[in-house]
Order: sequence, then C-alpha cells, then structure tokens
Amino acid sequence: MRVLFYGTPAFALPTFHALLSHHHVAAAVTQPDRPAGRGQRSHASPVKALALKRGIPVLQPVRLRDPGWPERLAEHAADVAVVVAFGQILPRPVLDVPPRGSINVHASLLPRYRGAAPIAWAIIRGERETGVTTFQMDAGMDTGPLLLQRLTAIGVEETAGELAERLAVLGAEVLLETLERLDTLVPRPQASEAATLAPRLRKEDGLLDWTEPAAALAARVRGLNPWPGAYTVAPGGRLLIWRARAIAGHGEPGVLTPVQERLAVGTGDGLLEPIEVQPENRRAMDWDAYLRGARLGPGAPVGVTVPRL
Repeated sequence: MRVLFYGTPAFALPTFHALLSHHHVAAAVTQPDRPAGRGQRSHASPVKALALKRGIPVLQPVRLRDPGWPERLAEHAADVAVVVAFGQILPRPVLDVPPRGSINVHASLLPRYRGAAPIAWAIIRGERETGVTTFQMDAGMDTGPLLLQRLTAIGVEETAGELAERLAVLGAEVLLETLERLDTLVPRPQASEAATLAPRLRKEDGLLDWTEPAAALAARVRGLNPWPGAYTVAPGGRLLIWRARAIAGHGEPGVLTPVQERLAVGTGDGLLEPIEVQPENRRAMDWDAYLRGARLGPGAPVGVTVPRL
C-alpha cells in the first residue's frame, strides 16, 4: 500500500520503521526544524532524520491550513495517510487527500485521554491500564471512528517515558494490523459521553502541592518524567524529583519527616520518599546524596503547599 506518513518525535519512529518494511512510504510529513540545545542550533525531527537516511521525500509545512498543501500532498498519490504524533491538526481538505482516508495511531484507549499528552495524564490520574487506538481521522481532536484497540497494563513504577517506549512499539503493531484488515474493519463511533481530555503539558504542571496525598504526588512524578519534570521549591532553589514512592506515615506537608532511619516528605496523606532528584543547575543524584550535600535534616521544609492554579 502506498502511504503518506505524518510524524515528528521519536514516538513515531517504530511505526515509520514498520511502514518502511511492509509498505511503500511515498513521503514523510514532519514539523519544521526547530532550534534546540544551548547554542539553539536548528535540529531536524527524528522522523525527518530517518526519512533522509532512507531516501524518502520530506515535507515540512509550517501550517497545513495554508493554501496549496492539499495539492502538494496529492502529488504523492498515496492510498492512505498514517499520522503518529505529528504536532498539527490536519484540516479536512488534507484529511481527504488519500482515497482511503487518514488513520491516526493514538496512545490511549479512546475516547479516554483525547489530546496531546495521553500517556502522561493516564499515569498522573492513577490509571492502571492504557493502550493504543487506531482511528479514522475527522476534523475533531481525536474524535474519529475507532478501528482497532490494544490494551496494556501500566507498571506500578513505570514513568511516562518508559510507557511511551512500549506504546510506540505496540502502536506500530496495531497500525500494521489495521492496514492489513482495512477492507474488512467496520469503524465504530466513539462514545463521546465517556471522553476525557489530555491537554498539552506545561512546566507549571510539575509543581508539587504537598497537601495532596502521597500516592497522587508519586503518580505525578512518574507522569511528568521525562518532561517537564515534577518539582518543588527547596531551600537551595528548584528541586526536580524524577523518581519517588508513596509510603505509610504522617508528617507536616512539605517538611522532612524521619521514617525507619530515612527521611521522607510529609504530604496531605502519607509520606513521599524521593529516590532520584536533581537540584537546580546540577546533575541528577540519589535522594540521600542530595540531603547530605544540602545539609537538610528532620523538620526542614523542602516544598511549598500552594495548590496549582
């Protein structure tokens, strides 16, 4: 099958590889190069890098809504479009270019977690399972009729980054099956009344409110790893918390509390024991090393208790 592939980040690569192995990719559509790093040099997306390596034509629209894009896309004569974490909403004229439609690979069990950050929000909200959905795209945000779904459990300590790696591979498998069965699959409308949203993450989402239960804070830490990172405002400045666990105990919210010869942080219900942290302008380190270097002991405040807006 001749495919037009839309994708940008590393999450899209397993599906891109799968299409290159089993179908003919007519062109890859990805976001424009962006400045990154300390020098703010222009960097190609992971999808562009792979496309150039494999000799696939690359298109980088600033806005697919601009005039002329449906015509340019139609020149590649694709049978179907496959979209994985592209980063732009595809307007109806673009969706309608391939005669067999545009199929999205989404990292949730739709209609739950529609939006830009389904993996992170599923973990933050304490879900124990998630999955991958392929669906026929329409003009809405992840609202099109469902094709195939595959469920997977979320690990007790699994971070968003770790889960994303698994779902990227699972998504490639589901997409290949979807294309193989495209003639016989009957698209199913989504139950909009069951929909939940997964909006784009902001850096402010990382602020830990220590009046929340420890279990909720541990889930937020996992859900925001690797970006934007959960953080608190400690005596030495912002402290990123990359890994943590909820444990039993009682303590004043945001204050270091001794528990079995260790120090944890009091919360609204239980204690949060950080495992890996990163002080401002320093490398990541284990919790004990941070406490020794910062010279913090029982009763020291390590966080604010102001709720997020």
